[in-house]
Amino acid sequence: MLDSGLLGRLSGKVLIELSTILPATMSLVAEEARSHDVTVIDAPVSGGPAEALKGSLVLLAGAPETALRRASAVLDVLGTVEHVGEVGQGKAVKLVNNVMSMGNVVVAAEAFALGTTLGLDAERLYDVLSRSGGRSHHFTKRIPYVLADDYSPRFSLDLGEKDLRLALRLAHDEGYVMPTASIVHQVFEMGRAQGLGGQDAIAVLKIFERWANGGR
Repeated sequence: MLDSGLLGRLSGKVLIELSTILPATMSLVAEEARSHDVTVIDAPVSGGPAEALKGSLVLLAGAPETALRRASAVLDVLGTVEHVGEVGQGKAVKLVNNVMSMGNVVVAAEAFALGTTLGLDAERLYDVLSRSGGRSHHFTKRIPYVLADDYSPRFSLDLGEKDLRLALRLAHDEGYVMPTASIVHQVFEMGRAQGLGGQDAIAVLKIFERWANGGR
């Protein structure tokens, strides 16, 4: 984008950047944008297609307050703005969030697959667990897709792997050790290797089911 001439055509405007990338990359974009009189709002989102359609996304915004006020007409349509700091910090919060989310997905998938391997009825197991202490946002949101045998990508396994990889790189650059996230990332890598990348992140459950069936 920096060499495309786009920023020159946006002079005087506000650019809302919604992707999940490294904070340092976002900061470089913002720096280049300033030289073209473009204000950047770093606003990755939490939520999927359903939340987008309802206008109920959570925008993890890194930007000056003045920029958020200028763009409020657009941002308020997308969802709720959580101002987390300066440009780049929105990306940092998003990566932290997605480490937690994807870890949640893996644990929920592994545990649920254990239950069905033990012969428990899947529908009844979900019903009970969704009202018990082990429940979580991604358990209650994604296990119904499993019960419906619907792995269409609301948030794909490929995207989960990418975000975990970026978070681990960010942690590495900070000298921060993330052994649990590294294991979660490897589960997603296994999913990609098994051709599950285009399916929803909960497709990691298929890995555990295959192990339970002796790798079949």
